[in-house]
Amino acid sequence: MSETIAEILKAYRGGAATPADIVARSYARIRAHDDPAMFIALRDENAVAAEAAALKGADQSLPLYGIPIAVKDNIDVAGMPTTVACPAFAYRAEADATAVARLRAAGALILGKLNLDQFATGLVGTRSPYGTPRNLFDARLIPGGSSSGSGVAVGAGIVPLTLGTDTAGSGRVPAAFNNIVGLKPSVGLVSTFGVIPACRTLDCVTVFTLTVDDAMTALTVMAGPDDADPYSRPRRAGAAAPPQHMRLGVPPPGQRQFFGDKASAAAYDAALTKLAALGGKIAEVDFEPFYETARLLYDGPWVAERYVIAKDLLAKSPEAILPVTRGIIEAGRDLKTVDAFAAFYRLEELRRIRDRVFRSIDALVVPTAPSTYTIADVLAEPVELNNRLGTYTNFVNLLDLCGLAVPAAIGANGLPFGITLLAPGGEDAKLVSFGRQFEAATGLPLGALRARQ
Repeated sequence: MSETIAEILKAYRGGAATPADIVARSYARIRAHDDPAMFIALRDENAVAAEAAALKGADQSLPLYGIPIAVKDNIDVAGMPTTVACPAFAYRAEADATAVARLRAAGALILGKLNLDQFATGLVGTRSPYGTPRNLFDARLIPGGSSSGSGVAVGAGIVPLTLGTDTAGSGRVPAAFNNIVGLKPSVGLVSTFGVIPACRTLDCVTVFTLTVDDAMTALTVMAGPDDADPYSRPRRAGAAAPPQHMRLGVPPPGQRQFFGDKASAAAYDAALTKLAALGGKIAEVDFEPFYETARLLYDGPWVAERYVIAKDLLAKSPEAILPVTRGIIEAGRDLKTVDAFAAFYRLEELRRIRDRVFRSIDALVVPTAPSTYTIADVLAEPVELNNRLGTYTNFVNLLDLCGLAVPAAIGANGLPFGITLLAPGGEDAKLVSFGRQFEAATGLPLGALRARQ
């Protein structure tokens, strides 16, 4: 049965399926999967089926004609509640977020709103009063966050496309843990109007799919400036063709951080070998400036942006926010202006270092996550283990890089491992093109359903 966007569209064109068939299949899979923590709100099946039936007279050349999708619950969908996984914050959206509206105009059918780490603060997927979505490969493990439901829904084959968001890695870590693709666009390429931000100056709307091509299809639909979003930029996704021999920067062995996870370290080495076989020229680069940038995200003034969003609720009902989330957000309340400017100055210096690094390489290649952890471990050490997951993700938006997370291996332990390609903002298409080559070379199954076939 068709799984990817491309396969579903082919089935429609060949008369092998209709949008109503695919919608019915999605709802049947939701029931069969039986994970009440995946969705926060689900639309009535009959209402979506009626929308699918109404597509009969629509143009089948629409890029997302009849494609069922689901949306992270910090992104507005008209008529549905937006909760950011905090019931006391919830409101009913009057209009679609710009990204959602553009997907809908391209033929997409929206099934519902997906679970997340509260206020999109976390990379673990355990920080929600709505529960922890079930890891598809081992129920003891975390699903990744903050776009936890978004990653699981694609990996489980519920829908071929979900939206997430990314400030510190939320559009990439769940992709690695669910054996799927996560595309984090250049900052400003996709409008964030109608998105409840974590850090408004850094946030991106992201895409989860089973294939690189599907991710690019969704990005092409959503990309473009938006007058309603002051952080939207008229930037392009860049040239589609990468250089014949991509120059790929990697941390030297002495700077690689896997926190004792030998399986992940070995999988990363194997992925670099595959990239070299594709013509990639592997070059070691000093990674300390990237690690320093990563530390700025939570040790610097950007945590104050999280406080801006939640301050009214904190003042009125602090108990409505989960303790670990509240502790992180409240840290932004007392930041000093002088320290903020010192961090801004240092970030600009680090961006100049970024520029020098990318004069000698085309992209960085990093592990998407250095390891994974059990739910029990994360609940026991919620901050330290979450910070470890951001080792290779926290610096990306601060340095205005785009990223493509792709599956790299299914280990002997049955768990997936992924890598992320990173390039300067505006070079999304180059990453996609090279990522497509890597995807074809690995020949990996997609998501969890195909991994078990």
